[in-house]
Amino acid sequence: MDKIFIKDLEIETVIGIYEWEREVRQLISVSVEMTVDTKKAARSDKIEDSLDYKKVCKRITSLTKQSKSKLIENLAHKVAETILSEFSVSNVVVTVEKSGALRGSKSVGVVIERP
Repeated sequence: MDKIFIKDLEIETVIGIYEWEREVRQLISVSVEMTVDTKKAARSDKIEDSLDYKKVCKRITSLTKQSKSKLIENLAHKVAETILSEFSVSNVVVTVEKSGALRGSKSVGVVIERP
């Protein structure tokens, strides 16, 4: 199987466990790797025969902006479930990173994989 990916999609959302985090929007980064069969699209050269990653990107952005998850694990799970249920994808790996969460680190994050 082949993979289509979106890397480092930056989205502002409410996320976090502390009271102050529930009152502000924070920038997070979402990356996805989706397992798909690209043979038909490769032969036809038509977007209708492929996974439209622009639509996937818009859906992830919409979901994330509306989310009020406390944990990045919860947000990653929601993203994975949405992609698997709304697009022709057999497997998805979702990475969610939150910059500035720990002093001294560039970011913290979670990587989940769902069939």
